[in-house]
Amino acid sequence: MLKEIIQQHAENIYNDVVSNRRHLHANPELSFNEVQTSAFVASKLDELGIPYERMADNGLVGLIKGSKPSDNVVALRADMDALPIIEANEVEYKSKNHGVMHACGHDAHTSSLLGTATILSKMKDDFGGTVKLIFQPAEEKLPGGANLMIQQGVLENPKPQAVIGQHVMPFIDAGKVGFRAGKYMASTDEIYVKVIGKGGHGAQPQQNVDPVIITAHMLVALQQIVSRFADPKNPSVLSFGKVIANGATNVIPNEVYLEGTFRTMDEQWRNEAHIKMKKMAEGLCESMGATCDFDIRRGYPFLINEEKLTAEVRAYTEEYLGKENVLDLDIWMAAEDFAYYSQVADSCFYRLGTRNEARGITSSVHTPTFDVEESSLMGSTGLMAYIALKRLGN
Repeated sequence: MLKEIIQQHAENIYNDVVSNRRHLHANPELSFNEVQTSAFVASKLDELGIPYERMADNGLVGLIKGSKPSDNVVALRADMDALPIIEANEVEYKSKNHGVMHACGHDAHTSSLLGTATILSKMKDDFGGTVKLIFQPAEEKLPGGANLMIQQGVLENPKPQAVIGQHVMPFIDAGKVGFRAGKYMASTDEIYVKVIGKGGHGAQPQQNVDPVIITAHMLVALQQIVSRFADPKNPSVLSFGKVIANGATNVIPNEVYLEGTFRTMDEQWRNEAHIKMKKMAEGLCESMGATCDFDIRRGYPFLINEEKLTAEVRAYTEEYLGKENVLDLDIWMAAEDFAYYSQVADSCFYRLGTRNEARGITSSVHTPTFDVEESSLMGSTGLMAYIALKRLGN
């Protein structure tokens, strides 16, 4: 009966959820600047009569308390920020903020959680326990909105026994959901390097300390951190995506700049790798007459889905959507600041399918043509409400 009631509510509010998603998509805001987005969410919570407080500037935390007696608490999380991408989609809800785009589905996450809040508000006389609604800013940018909200007490007063998050996945068909228990997503660190040599004429290399050649050696040598020091059973990735050697055909520059990322799923190895990378880079430069500034900016930790909780949430999802619509996921070396919740509380982060090949909705996240199959929002709103109530023991 609970399933059918929630499904009916989800169907009744579907058009509103889509409308909210399109409004958010057309009005994206970058990390730490989600002022209007936050105001929009606050107005919807006001309409529903849901009390809330602000955290981390633009973050909102709402509470829905069931009328029946229960001390159980579950937290549901959605992120709100967009990306610095020029949208290429020609749709009626195309971004009005040129150069900013909801290319990671956070508009879908926010509108979905607002839909879930609507359903739970309509049903609060029928359940016991408390649902904490976390509308989080700045998932896309260090230090991450999750980290800031945790520091400011988002997981206290009341303290949830579980934190649940969902994220769009364009490689899964709409109507399906994916799970992975245990380690799921990688930690992420940003690497900034400046190799300092002595520039000069390209025809007189003996008078120079060539930072370009030294950087080339460094790029190759650093890959040994992964290929020869990392345990093969522990996934690790070291990639450099930006190299600036601002010389000319016959001019060796004084400096070369590098930017990259290091990702893994083991905190001890992560710390060891930082030391090894810095030592290797500085030693190589010294041996070739140069120096380097090797700066590692520590980012999000790895994301772990608590085994028992994830098994329970998966079972609830199979009840709600049907077992045939629930898939297994592999580890993914992308990063997500939901990992901060998973490091301090029992957490489950699952994937919502948003793909529709017939309509050409197949682009990856973080691309100018990313979009979601909006029919997935009917399932996402109802599913999260069902998970919350089942988790609370109703």
